Amino acid sequence: MDIFVQQLINGLVLGSVYALVALGYTMVYGILELINFAHGEVTMIGAMVALSVISALVGNGVALPGVVIALLGLLAAIPACMALGFTIERLAYRPLRNAPRLAPLITAIGVSIVLQNLAMLIWGRQYISFPPILPQGRHQLLGASITDVQIVILVTSVMLMLVLTLLVKRTRLGRAMRATAQSPQIAGLMGVNANTVISLTFVMGSALAAVAGVMVSAYYGLAHYYMGFLLGLKAFSAAVLGGIGNLAGAMFGGLLLGVIESLGAGYIGDFTGGFLGSNYQDVFAFFVLILVLVFRPSGLLGERVGERA
Repeated sequence: MDIFVQQLINGLVLGSVYALVALGYTMVYGILELINFAHGEVTMIGAMVALSVISALVGNGVALPGVVIALLGLLAAIPACMALGFTIERLAYRPLRNAPRLAPLITAIGVSIVLQNLAMLIWGRQYISFPPILPQGRHQLLGASITDVQIVILVTSVMLMLVLTLLVKRTRLGRAMRATAQSPQIAGLMGVNANTVISLTFVMGSALAAVAGVMVSAYYGLAHYYMGFLLGLKAFSAAVLGGIGNLAGAMFGGLLLGVIESLGAGYIGDFTGGFLGSNYQDVFAFFVLILVLVFRPSGLLGERVGERA
């Protein structure tokens, strides 16, 4: 029972990060019907920028609490990723707005590769360690343990998801996003600047990706120029699992995928008699993706057009 609760906690923490990244995929798909495969690399850039700032502050002996230093790194990563998301949409996707769907899809893959190589040139091929500046406390919960970092990740993710939901449902920008998702032409007749709304959608998704990137690097203690590829694919799987284009679906899919992956990693050894170990945990995300695409392509929650962002 303790192992089950522990894996459940680990899965919810991991799934909350997947959900934040999946929101970026689903927001862009909801408004443009474009799968932005470069979104995972935006997450990676956020982690790299934050680690650069944090390492510089720690290396120069800045006398600030570790939490404040980590927050400064996050505050540097968010605008950097927002600017990157805006630039990607403006230079790579907007010129292809009316092109056949295959063109922006291939462009997204190309942007992803460009960002990976750019990060490799700037930060190198080696893994970058997250300095041990965060509190390392552990707390007991139902016979399992949860760390301070895990609590911060869970609480921050839930708060960001609530803020985004309220923004989309209760604000003028949210109404403009939903109107643009329904029909950019009709939204334009009602005074909505579709280009501005689409740019803001990329900017908001990139801000969430920056937070997710910092969370992942703090959780695992590492960052790497290639980390965005696998994280992006898992988040995309989560968005498809919940119902891509649906904000609630992305959140639900992210949390569910994290739990499935964590429970799978915890019990795969028992189910296979030790033949497979927890290092096969990445298999579950893609196994789930295949099952969903085969049996329920619209995702578990479906695509509720009226709530598309």
